Amino acid sequence: MTLLLNNPEALKKVRDEIDAQVANHVRLLEESDLSNLPYLQYVITETLRLYPVVPLMLPHESSQECNVGGFHISRGTMLLVNAYSVNRDPKVWEEPARFMPERFEGAKGEGKLMIPFGMGRRRCPGEGLAMRVVGLALGALIQCFEWERTGKEEVDMAEGSGLSMPKAIPLEAMYRPRQIMLDTLEKL
Repeated sequence: MTLLLNNPEALKKVRDEIDAQVANHVRLLEESDLSNLPYLQYVITETLRLYPVVPLMLPHESSQECNVGGFHISRGTMLLVNAYSVNRDPKVWEEPARFMPERFEGAKGEGKLMIPFGMGRRRCPGEGLAMRVVGLALGALIQCFEWERTGKEEVDMAEGSGLSMPKAIPLEAMYRPRQIMLDTLEKL
């Protein structure tokens, strides 16, 4: 949500997509709608690229001697993949520090090294569930509320310390219920 507040044009674009695809304010977003909301998926993917939930992937031990990226790795060496650095590598990503959900439109994002859930045999088995839950939660927040920053300045994106690198300053935002939310509450 913080990235969307700092990029109001992206917030408007994803809100318009949700409004257009989800029965014109008649009902709330459902799981079956997610496949028809590509821009919402681009926003989530781009957010995970910039701010992976776990910036250092689980450690792996080399079962034999090998070379990785020109480095000799001895058998039994503990290896960690720095997803945070890989996801911001300027050799892979154009303007790697910039929030650009459009980079995943069509085939543009294919073939890029995206590893917020790991890769290969040890890829997180909960990836599909996590993406659906995040899509439903973020989509519902966007569909049901108008969001604004509390001031004119951008929300601070500085990361704090810890395994998951939480925001250093918690998000504060203004929100107002949209008509869909008021109509839904009225039906209860």
